[in-house]
Parts: sequence; structure tokens; C-alpha cells
Amino acid sequence: MSTTALLTDQYELTMLDAALRSGTAEHPATFEVFARRLPERRRYGVVGGTGRLLEALEHFRFGPDELGWLAEHHVVSAPTLEWLAGYRFSGNIDGYAEGELYTAGSPVLTVEGTFAETVLLETLVLSILNHDSAVAAAAALIVESANGRPVIEMGSRRTDPDAAVAAARAAYLAGFATTSNLEAGRRYAIPTAGTSAHAFTLLYPKEEDAFAAQVAALGPGTTLLVDTYDPDQGIRSAVAVAGRGLGAVRIDSGDLVSEAWRARHLLDELGATSTRIIVTGDLDDHTLMALAHAPVDGYGVGTNVVTGLGAPTAGFVYKMVATGGQLGEAPRAVAKRSPGKATVGGRKWAWRIRAERPPEHFDGPPPRYERPVAADLIGGDPQPPEVPNRALQHRLVEGGSVVAPVDLEAARAWHARVRGELEPGEPLISFRR
Repeated sequence: MSTTALLTDQYELTMLDAALRSGTAEHPATFEVFARRLPERRRYGVVGGTGRLLEALEHFRFGPDELGWLAEHHVVSAPTLEWLAGYRFSGNIDGYAEGELYTAGSPVLTVEGTFAETVLLETLVLSILNHDSAVAAAAALIVESANGRPVIEMGSRRTDPDAAVAAARAAYLAGFATTSNLEAGRRYAIPTAGTSAHAFTLLYPKEEDAFAAQVAALGPGTTLLVDTYDPDQGIRSAVAVAGRGLGAVRIDSGDLVSEAWRARHLLDELGATSTRIIVTGDLDDHTLMALAHAPVDGYGVGTNVVTGLGAPTAGFVYKMVATGGQLGEAPRAVAKRSPGKATVGGRKWAWRIRAERPPEHFDGPPPRYERPVAADLIGGDPQPPEVPNRALQHRLVEGGSVVAPVDLEAARAWHARVRGELEPGEPLISFRR
């Protein structure tokens, strides 16, 4: 992996340059990553990208090429270039586990070190976490709507190539079964899937010829795309070519609910009772809910999991919440007061509980509920609350070294577990001390 040092905004370096000149660069600083609010209709967010961030952090180095470019374009002064040549993050990072759920105000990542070394990480942190968490949250919503039916991620053609790989990883984290993206399969060991498009059918004089070629190459267990022309005739031709053991048919257009029912009736009539039905075509959580009672066996989702149409930004910000004049001094809480963008000063800790009322001294929603609710307790006291709880922050980086590398399969399993802690339709709420 090449250096990630210039995957940043210029003002990170100009702030560093000014701080070095003024003598404040080595002052201790604590930054927190949080979302001011969740996107509309979201009951919770999903932390995605932690593993990618930790990998990128290890490659955040300024080599001769990067330093030469910065010098040529007069971005920073010569003393700052010299400082950057030896840059290595040496601080600590605590954060939520990848796959964990969060709500507005959750301190999903806490970065501690000197101002100089922590301010440089803002853009890198936000670009990865905002993208991957947005995709993961959209994917979780789709998986929930799929109600146990497998979902294929197939959004590579709707976004940048590098973003497509990251999106495939985030969707898999949130429960998608497979991806169509081969680089994601190679890099992250995600199961891959895919057979043919309409172009393959159009290549042949007759639809049956295209099906015969695909079955000859991939076997009768393949998935045949049957709606290039007439779906009913396509299904008849598919069964005629592959036999009653045809693996699946894919429908990519039309009224998918009615098309699925017609396909099921016709397949059963032809004796292909075990042939599965896969539907694709600009699906989102709404269309999946509409298909909930249709005889569909799996979905392919692209646009609405990898783009802003279905995955609006997670809205994470990277804000300094504490600083100290010199190393060894007690940290001083700092906060913005800007209208609409005010922050809460001081480092935060968080725990998840299930409670019938807010704990004493916590502010939050109305104090009693019809049944216990899942809630996050967020406050400036590192001591856990005196109720059953699960700590949400864990040490990820100690003294600049990654101490908790992310295993994608473990993160995927963790996400399934924590999502299972919520009742169907139940929101995740938070209390602030």
C-alpha cells in the first residue's frame, strides 16, 4: 500500500505549520469523532471502516516524493517539511468496534496525542469512516428489510473503483452475503458472485443459444437472466436448456412483485420447484419490504447501497474537545459555541445498557418506558455506570502502534450480534451525563 499522507486537506498542514512556528504544536490534544445527528429514517448508525483506517494510519508517512511536491508548491515552510519527514503518529486511539451501532453524539473514535500529530489525521479519519459507515448503515437497513434472504452487493459500476471496493467491504460487514467486485473478493476474502448481463443474451441469435452457452460453461446450477425479451418465454427456455435442476433465474425489470409470483408459478408448473428466484434493479429497503411476501429467494442491490441515494453521509465530524498547555498538565475542556454546530467539551466515554429509565444524573428522553429500551450512556466520567453495561470504547492504537487489528469476519459477526440486541423496529437512544 502506498503512502496515505496526501489523502488530506491543505489546512491540516497549514495549521501544523502555524502551530510549529508559535510553539503550540506539542501541546496535548484530544479529538473526538461523532455525528451531530443521524440521517432521516435511521434508527442507528453502523461503524464501518475501522480496519481500513488502522491500515491507512500505518502508511501515513511523508516520503521524498510527497515532501518534494509540498516544497515545490510552497504549501508549508522548510522547518515544517523537516518535521513532516520524521512524522510518525505516537498517540493513542480508542474507538467503537467495527460493526458496532452508534447514535447521535456517540464518541465513535477518540484520538489523543500532540496537536501536531492529531490534527493531521482529520481528513484521513473522516473520509474513511464517513464513507464506510454510510454504506454499512444503508446495508444494515437493506439486510433487515431482506428478512433473512441473501443480498448480493453489486454497486461497483455506480461509484469510483476504489470506493467500490471499500463499499463492498462495508456492505459485507453489515450482512450482505456476497459481492460482484472481484478486487474486494481478493483483498478481503469476501465471497463473490455473478453470471451474465443482457449483453450476453443479445450476443446470440436466440435466447436459448445464450442459455446453452452459459450452462455449458457454468453448469445447470447457474443463474440465468430471463427478462431480456419476454420473462415467461425466458423461463421456459431456461428450464428447457438447463433442466429442472436449474439453479436460479434472475429478474431485473418490471413490477418485481408480480413478476416474482408469475415466475414461481411457471417454474413450479415446469417442474423446476427447487429453482430459486433472484431479483435486481435499483432495489432499496422500501422495495425489499414490498417484496417481503413474494416468492423471492435473494436480491442484488447496487446503487442504493453505494451512493448517496441510499447511503447518505454518516455526518461524522472530527472536533478537538480537550487540550493542555504542556505535556503533563491536566487537560482543559474546549468546545465550539457556533449556533447549530456547538460541541460538548471534554473527553467522553460510552456504555450500552438496557434500561427502564435513565440512570440517575443522566439527561435524556422521558424517564419511563413501557418496556426496557436499548440506550447508550455518554459522559465525561470514565467510571462505568452502576447498572449492567457494556463498554463501547476499546483501545485500538497504543503509543502509535495498532494493538487491535480488525478481522473482517469477526467484525461481521459482532455487527450481527449487536444488531440482534435491538427488538425489531426499536431505535437506539442515548443519555448524556
